[in-house]
This record gives sequence, structure tokens and C-alpha cells, in this order.
Amino acid sequence: MKRKLLSIAAVLCFIAGAKAQTSYGIKAGLNFSKLKASEGNISETSNASTNFYVTGYADMPLANNFSIQPGVSLQGKGGKDVEDTKLNLMYIEVPVNFVYSIPTGDVGNVILGAGPYAGFGIHAKAKSGNVSKSGSFGDFGVKTFDAGLNILAGFKLSNGFLINGGYGLGLTNIAKDSGESSIKNRLFSVGIGYQF
Repeated sequence: MKRKLLSIAAVLCFIAGAKAQTSYGIKAGLNFSKLKASEGNISETSNASTNFYVTGYADMPLANNFSIQPGVSLQGKGGKDVEDTKLNLMYIEVPVNFVYSIPTGDVGNVILGAGPYAGFGIHAKAKSGNVSKSGSFGDFGVKTFDAGLNILAGFKLSNGFLINGGYGLGLTNIAKDSGESSIKNRLFSVGIGYQF
């Protein structure tokens, strides 16, 4: 399976290199993240927790106005309960977004995209009032692996400056001892960036 994925990635990179020149970009901004917990027919979503993200990516054209954007991202996720107890989960993620650009004359392009992501948890921290505790993901009952789907939209000015927003839909149950229960990441993000 890993060989097939690597082969597909290599073919996509070759096609992209043959079509046009690859450009690179960086984005950063705020995440408003939540945790969706479900057990049986009952589900509940936490209050939003404010975190940050930083993403570096390559833009590899596949066709006219259509490109693939693999990248590496540092993503802050988590959630907050009604008593303001906050759980912060920090991930290193690898997103692979397929992006379509809609030209708007000399001003720039409207950008729409979507694609999968896979992430690995590197740090977890819980805070309640003035008391905080850091540890591994397992200390807080969550798994380190997460995967899901990104949806993004934005505007890229002709000088390369980006204004963007996105939604991350976690599809993996990150509850460590799940049984019949599940916990999934949800987030809305806004940010700015620059594509070279």
C-alpha cells in the first residue's frame, strides 16, 4: 500500500513538473477548533478554542488554473468545555490539497480547494483556570494520529499575497479507549500568506 501511494505521488510530481514551474508558499493564521464527542445516538460539540497554524506548501500546476498543493503544517487543535477547561492538541500535518484558481483580471485569483490530510500529535496541554498540565496525547485519553478532509477558499493577489479561510473535518476517531464513543477534530481557520 505504501509503495502504491509513493508511486502515485511520484507520478503526480512528474506531471506537475512537466506542465509548469512549481511555486512555493507559506500561510499562517488562527484556528478556531472544536472537539466533537459521540456515544451511541448522543453527540456533543465543545466550545471553540483559539489556536494557530503555520503551513509551508508547494503549488504544482496540473492543468490550466488547476494545481496540487502538498505541504507540511503545524496545527493547533482542541476544544473548550462550558467550565472553560481547555485542551490544546498540537499536530504536524501533511495536507494534499487540489486547488482551482478563478482569474479576476489583473487583481488576482479566487482560490477554491479541497483535499485530505494526515497528522501526528506532538504535544498536548490542558488548562483550567490558573492550573495547566502538559503531557503526551495518551495522558489525555487521545490518540496521536488524525486524518481528515480540508476545504479551503481564499483570494491570491497578483503580487502573491494571500487571504484565506478553511475548514478541517476530522474523520479519525482520536479517542484512545473508544469502545462505543468517538472524538473527532473540527476547525475553522483564517489567515494570510504569500506565494513566491
